[in-house]
Amino acid sequence: MKSIAQIIIAGAVATGLTLGAAGTASAQGKGPVTPVRHTPMSHPSNSSSSAPKATKSETFPRGVATKLGSTPADMETAYLSAKQANPKLTRGQFIAANMVAKNLGSKNPAITTPAILSGLQSGKSIGQTLQGLGLSSKEAHDAQRQADRDAREAERAAADSAAKPKTP
Repeated sequence: MKSIAQIIIAGAVATGLTLGAAGTASAQGKGPVTPVRHTPMSHPSNSSSSAPKATKSETFPRGVATKLGSTPADMETAYLSAKQANPKLTRGQFIAANMVAKNLGSKNPAITTPAILSGLQSGKSIGQTLQGLGLSSKEAHDAQRQADRDAREAERAAADSAAKPKTP
């Protein structure tokens, strides 16, 4: 039983690395995506000549991506590939899986983003997945809370730095 779990984790890690490399390669030819305000459906845009731009809800928060050592475009690419494997995956779960893996991966090498995403795909919660990877119930709960705090703090820091005027 243990060897099957190791094979699944190894496969998930290999898939994650491959998708990350593919996302990086495809993102290199593109400029940064700038979020735009959502236009309500009752007021459609008339700019049919311009390409559709991503709305804020379609891109990853800059602060979270920076904290994870990535870019919003790379995070979006990785999320979309993970969502193909697990259509029920939410952005919040994806961000939490990445934050938890970043926070705990150095202490416990079995805790990786692909391992957590694999657990979510099999119908487990993040807490159940972490317990399956060797954490106690309390440790799993604490890890999830810390990941949520880190994500909020990263976004707050990014918003604060964007709001401050730059001095020459």
